[in-house]
This record gives sequence, C-alpha cells and structure tokens, in this order.
Amino acid sequence: MPCKVVVLISGSGSNLQALIDSIAHDGNPARIAAVISNRADAYGLTRAQNAGIATAVLDHKQFDGREAFDAALVEAIDAHQPDLVVLAGFMRILSPGFVQHYAGRLLNIHPSLLPKYKGLHTHQRALEAGDSEHGCSVHFVTEELDGGPLVVQAVVPVLADDSAESLAQRVHLQEHRIYPLAVRWFAEGRLRLSAQGALLDDQVLPDSGHLIRT
Repeated sequence: MPCKVVVLISGSGSNLQALIDSIAHDGNPARIAAVISNRADAYGLTRAQNAGIATAVLDHKQFDGREAFDAALVEAIDAHQPDLVVLAGFMRILSPGFVQHYAGRLLNIHPSLLPKYKGLHTHQRALEAGDSEHGCSVHFVTEELDGGPLVVQAVVPVLADDSAESLAQRVHLQEHRIYPLAVRWFAEGRLRLSAQGALLDDQVLPDSGHLIRT
C-alpha cells in the first residue's frame, strides 16, 4: 500500500520539489495526495500542479484566529486520509490541538542543527556565533516550537568567507537530500515515533538523529 502524504507550504516549494522528484524513483512507497498552502501566490502550488498533484489554498487571514484556521486545515488535510503530513516551509505556528491530531505522523524540516537556533534567521545566527558547522534537521513535530525528536541532520562546514546567503544555499542542498530520505523511511514503515523518541528500524535514534556529514 502506498503511504499517502499531504504537504503544507507557504512559499516556493523547493523542498516539495525534492519530494516530488524522489517519489518518482522506483520502489518509493510515498505518494503525495495533496499540497495545501496558506498563500495563494505560493510557487509551490505551481510545482504541484505541474506534477499532477491536487492543490488547495486556505488563506489564514480569512479565519478568526489560529484555532479556527487550524480546524479548517485539519478538515482539508483529513479529506485526503493521509498517513503522513509534511511541513515544507509552512510559515504558521500550529496550535496544540493540530499537533496532537497528527501526533506521530507530522514531520518538519528546520535550517539549523537543532536544538541550536530555533526560529528564524538561523544562518546569520550561526555566522554571528562563529560556528564551524551548521546544517539542517528533520524532526517529528510536537507542541514545542522546532522541538520534537530528531530524525536526521545534515552537517555542513561553515567557510571563512561565508555570507548568510552562501551558507543558506549549501544548507538548502542538504535539505533537499534529507527530507526525501526521512519521508521514504516513514513510508517504508522504518521510521516511527514512540514514547522513547524517534525509532529507525526499531532502534531509538540518538538525540541528534541520524547524522550525515557533507
């Protein structure tokens, strides 16, 4: 049975494109059932339409508060009966009720080596701290912002002449590598969330998740 995935986006959808491309490979049981955006102008909607994937727009500004928007979002997602919900640049803080509804089947990617640099401007913050390494993380979503058990992290070296933009470009490349990997693990039944944390092949992953160095 294919693993039905709904992807939530707000912008260009480069991670969505990486997922679309990876699912085209033989033997990947993941199938993107729909792409939902809170912005009608998100280019990721075009990427989805070009791939023949159903799309929907829910403008958060049309709702009276976060709970009302999240309730409508749950309804739109559940219409597709997904096994997994993937946040791919979805720029909304989700309510506890939403997170609980999808507990164990909600993944996010964040452009830092969590738990470092939760929130925004991660690349600039890594440079200002003088870090020698930076990267990105895929994690299960819990009620803690950019918290939740880590699944996989990709580490990139910080170069002496890096700007926030050049560092972001290299991290983006790794995002497009590790997010499809995590989604495939989940789709294959190898990855799941337990009371002990994230499990891969029934082994508890370390606090850093599965680490990939570039």
